[in-house]
Amino acid sequence: MGFKCGVVGLPNVGKSTLFNAVTGTVSAEAANYPFCTIEPNVGRISVPDSRLDELANIAHSEKKIPTFIDIVDIAGLVKGASKGEGLGNKFLANIREVDAIVHVVRCFENADIIHVEDTVDPLRDIELIETELILADYESLSKVLEKMKSKSKFSKDREVIDELELMEICLKTLDSGKPARDVLSMGYKEEDLRKLQLITTKPYFFVCNVSEEEAAKGNSYSALVEDLAKKRGVNSLVISARIEEEVSNLGNEEEKKFFLESLGLEESGLDKLVKCGYEALGLRTFFTIGPKEARAWTIKKDTLAPQAAGVIHTDFEKGFIRAEVISYQNYITYGGEQKVKEAGKLGSEGKEYLVNDGDVIHFRFNV
Repeated sequence: MGFKCGVVGLPNVGKSTLFNAVTGTVSAEAANYPFCTIEPNVGRISVPDSRLDELANIAHSEKKIPTFIDIVDIAGLVKGASKGEGLGNKFLANIREVDAIVHVVRCFENADIIHVEDTVDPLRDIELIETELILADYESLSKVLEKMKSKSKFSKDREVIDELELMEICLKTLDSGKPARDVLSMGYKEEDLRKLQLITTKPYFFVCNVSEEEAAKGNSYSALVEDLAKKRGVNSLVISARIEEEVSNLGNEEEKKFFLESLGLEESGLDKLVKCGYEALGLRTFFTIGPKEARAWTIKKDTLAPQAAGVIHTDFEKGFIRAEVISYQNYITYGGEQKVKEAGKLGSEGKEYLVNDGDVIHFRFNV
């Protein structure tokens, strides 16, 4: 299981440059004019995880298979998109299909790169995009609600009544200019909201695109976005899309590391983006390790062992017997599966076991 992040923002904020960099491709044309991204570009990138390398080295695995994320570069949004302005309809249709939203915000001055609103103002830009998403959700939910009301006029089904009530509360929230996710503070659950398929319920985080010189510490613009993110309880990270573009063109990991260190950067923007994406979606990684392959698998937080087995193959879940579990730290400390067994540190877990991030698991099953 991977996940799909939609890279969104106003035109000319650096979305396509960032996309090209993190996917290591030039499939998204990065040009100095609005709407250079007409169709959503999708790139699948492997998730960097040093733990997989360490585990594979100990097990002498023939190959390593990381988990992945899909990055979708979506056409720039402008004021009036919810009413079809610019490429609004296409933007809104594509953003509904992603799991999380990566909101790229322009935090750099450059007279040579056009800003569709003429001036650099990250908070205004954020408000502009979020307003369009709220308006789009309001319009779509209004239509769905009317249809449901007419179909279930005399229904006494408790589930239908509860869904209608949630829809009406969401509609009022959207009408007040707030995202639908705000109803979570009223006691509703995320799984209930997900059924409504609203854009403003999706997890998100901000990416502040700054100049090369400001990548290490950010600037006054990125500080404004960081303050907003803290108030909302979401993540904000500083990236220079131009630096990431240069990093993607370097030959090997040593060169990339040296280049980043020379700029005062501890990790690449890709690493930061993946971490934020995992946190936003509540994802975890477990591993299957053997002589033929070492492989990483992505699951949701609080996934039970049988469901984790099902990520590998449905038969594993159907015929689940038990999970033989080694924590990542024990695998490293003792130097492999056999030595972990000898130390009595291998756990035999049943159907109620909650898989932890970093677990090395061998599933026993019978079908």
